[in-house]
Amino acid sequence: MYKLMRFPDWLLISTVLASFVFDRLSKNIISSWLPLGESWPSDTFIKINHATNSGSAFGLFPNQTMILIIASIFAIGFLVYFYTKYAVSSRILRFAVGLQLGGAAGNLLDRIRDGAVVDFIDVGPWPIFNIADSSIVIGMTILVGYFLINHDSEDSNPKTDPVLDNSNKSNEPNHIT
Repeated sequence: MYKLMRFPDWLLISTVLASFVFDRLSKNIISSWLPLGESWPSDTFIKINHATNSGSAFGLFPNQTMILIIASIFAIGFLVYFYTKYAVSSRILRFAVGLQLGGAAGNLLDRIRDGAVVDFIDVGPWPIFNIADSSIVIGMTILVGYFLINHDSEDSNPKTDPVLDNSNKSNEPNHIT
């Protein structure tokens, strides 16, 4: 049986909290400062545009709040599983998971409370997004990059990465380095 870690993972906790708090503060500032539907400045490529989104990324699945809440809870559960199974021994993976958890929690809170997320970062032709979305995308980019780089290095170096090595037969958890 796996033993619980006896020490907190300050990297993960601080990343989750920073991502979540920055997201909440930015959404609160935008919501109290800029009326819904307004932009500032109004005619530039990059602007602040107060909008809400009842769907997922890129406005997919509009008005499917309950399904998106359930999907968010499952995603958070998967991230916690991934963290305990693979990311504990890697600082970069713990940081990436922390970004994703903080972002997912920020958008989940919006969906539960308001039925939609507050979006405000408007960059040209891209859909409007928020800090939580950015945290999730950056975290995913780090994860994909880590595994692509790690996979390429395995082709030239047959050493096993302890993060990906699942041969720990002692049932002891990986330790944070």
